[in-house]
Amino acid sequence: MTTAEKILWPAPTASGPVTADVRVPGSKSATNRALLLAALADGPSTITGGLRARDSALMIDGLRELGVVTAAGDRYDAPVWTVTPPEQLRGGGDGDVARVDVGLAGTVMRFLPPVAALADGPVYFDGDPYARSRPMGTLIQALRDLGVRIDDGDRGAFPFLVEGAGSVPGGLVELDASSSSQFVSALLLAGSRYERGVEVRHIGGPVPSQPHIDMTVEFVRAAGGTVDDSEPGRWRVTPSVLRGREWAIEPDLSNAAPFLAAALVTGGSVTVADWPAATTQPGDALRGLLREMGARVELTAAGLTVSGGAGVHGLEADLREVGELTPTLAAIAALADSPSRFTGIGHLRGHETDRLAALAREINGLGGDVTEEPDGLLIRPQQLHGGVFASYADHRMATAGAILGLAVPGVEVEDIATTGKTLPDFPAMWAAMLAVDHDPSAASAGVAG
Repeated sequence: MTTAEKILWPAPTASGPVTADVRVPGSKSATNRALLLAALADGPSTITGGLRARDSALMIDGLRELGVVTAAGDRYDAPVWTVTPPEQLRGGGDGDVARVDVGLAGTVMRFLPPVAALADGPVYFDGDPYARSRPMGTLIQALRDLGVRIDDGDRGAFPFLVEGAGSVPGGLVELDASSSSQFVSALLLAGSRYERGVEVRHIGGPVPSQPHIDMTVEFVRAAGGTVDDSEPGRWRVTPSVLRGREWAIEPDLSNAAPFLAAALVTGGSVTVADWPAATTQPGDALRGLLREMGARVELTAAGLTVSGGAGVHGLEADLREVGELTPTLAAIAALADSPSRFTGIGHLRGHETDRLAALAREINGLGGDVTEEPDGLLIRPQQLHGGVFASYADHRMATAGAILGLAVPGVEVEDIATTGKTLPDFPAMWAAMLAVDHDPSAASAGVAG
C-alpha cells in the first residue's frame, strides 16, 4: 500500500497550553521479557499491568506456537495474565513446522529464536516486509556458535528455520552488538536453560541502549537466574532453574515521551501517573533531557510532571543509551529556538526503519533543516509548514509527526495506526489530552506496524 493509498490522520494543533493527566500502558520491553522468562520457568507465572499491543500480542502468539499457555488461556484481554510453560517446548513434527510471526517487533525477532532452539522440532520465523531488512546475522551466527542449527539461505535475515533439538550446548560466544543491544539480551534471557549456560563477549564498537541490557540482567536475576556482569562487555549466565513468579509491569516511560513533549512545546503541563522512583527503563532519561530543553520537571508520588512556558531550547546530547527517544527529541528540536545535535545514534539506521534518514526526510519535507551525520542528526530550527509526515510503519515516527502537528497546522500523519505496535489507543489518548474530538475511522485506517 503506497502513502497515497493510506488514509492520512490530521494531527491536531493545540489551541493553547496543554494541561492533562495521562496514564500510559505497561512497558513493552518489560512485558516481553517477563513473558519470555515465564515461558522458561519451572511453573506458572502471573503478569499484571502487561502491555496489550501488537508487539506483546506477537510475543504471546509466538510462545503459544511453542506450546506455552499464556494470558489466562486465550484471554489476551484478561487483567492478570497467567503463563504456564510446557514440560518441553515444542516445534514442528511429522513434516510440520511451528511458525512464528515476528511482525516488526525487535524483542520478538531477537528474543524468540534462542528460545525456539530449545524446542523439540523445527520453528520457522518470518515477519513484516520491513523485518527482512533488519539486522539478524549477528544473532544467527551466535546461535550457530552455541550449537544451534539454522537454515537462513545464507541471507543472515528473515525468513529462517531454527532446527530445535530440545537442548542447546551453550558456552562462550563472541559477537558484535554495536548495532543492537538486543543481541546480548536475547542470549542472556535464554542462557539459563542452555546446558553450559552462556558467556557473551562483545567485540566491536560501543553497545547502544545499555539500560536495556541492565533491564535484562535485572529480570533474569528476579526469575532466579545467575548473571555475572562485573566485567564491561562480558556477561556470564550459569545454568539454573528459572522460577515461576509474579511480575508487575511498570508504565512504558518511552511511550510517555510524546505526551510529555506536548507540555514543553505548548507551554502547558502534563503529568504521567505512576512514574517509578527508580527504574532501568531508558525512558527515565526524559527527566534530564526535557529539563535541558527548557522544561520544568518534578517527580512526586502522583507521577512525573513536565511543564513548559519558558521556551523550547536546542540540545546537544549523546543518545547512544536512549536512542528510542530520538524521534520525540528530534520533533521537539525542530520547534526549538536554537540548533540541536544528537550523536551516538548511528544504530538507529537498523531499527523499524532507518530513523535518521526518515526523520531528516520528513522534517525537511515540512520546511525543516535536518542534516544526517555519520552518527547522528544536526537540526536547525526553521519556520515549518503543513504537509504529509510519513511513518514508515514505525510507531515512533508516527508520534513524532503528532508532536510537530501540535505547533504546525496542516500536518497529516500517514498510517497513524502503526502506533498500535506499542500504544494501541494513541489517537484517542492524544485527542483526550488535547480535549478535541476523536475520529476512530482515521485512527484505525492504514496498516498497523
